[in-house]
Amino acid sequence: MTTVVIADIVGSRRLPDRESAQRALDDTIARAERDHPLALQPLRPTVGDEQQGVYPSLDAALASVLLLQLALPDGVECRFGIGVGSVHLIESVGREIPEGPGWWAARTAIDIVHAKQQRAVPSARTWVVAAPEENDAMHSAASLANAYLLVRDHVVGAMNERARRLTYGRCQGVTQRALAESEGISQPAVSQALTGSGAPAVVEGFTLLIAKGRS
Repeated sequence: MTTVVIADIVGSRRLPDRESAQRALDDTIARAERDHPLALQPLRPTVGDEQQGVYPSLDAALASVLLLQLALPDGVECRFGIGVGSVHLIESVGREIPEGPGWWAARTAIDIVHAKQQRAVPSARTWVVAAPEENDAMHSAASLANAYLLVRDHVVGAMNERARRLTYGRCQGVTQRALAESEGISQPAVSQALTGSGAPAVVEGFTLLIAKGRS
């Protein structure tokens, strides 16, 4: 089922250099899409600090969002609202406007994750909402995804920038030896950093998602 992602930059109005943050986000999106091209429509800027994209499945969207979280530099974080549902385009003067239950669900999702981040779960960055028209199985899948995402966001959010880089590399299948060379550290240091940050579970989850997202 088509899955929509709406992303925005956390605390964009408080950033000391909003323009640099936007460039970092644009570069990160391009890199993640180049390394794992899972999107039907990759995330692209719309209004303000918002990005919108379309994916062929919930699994593909979850995998892509993880790569972005891992690849973003310190100081730039995003929230992600993921909506599952049908989408279509409305013709307008000079452009086509995306519309449909998937988009409305994604908008609801990003409002929910923003509220959770502000109150009960500060580490929350991602939420999934299935459109009302979706069947019970999809609504159950969204609930299960949210349970997974609450933990995943907490683990990734606690990583430092090096741990995120190493985890990203492992998601790409880069060996620990190659990662050690690129970081200028020893292979045991890489292993320790990965294990201590919870990276093995994150990488295993990513592997399962892309296997399903491409099936």
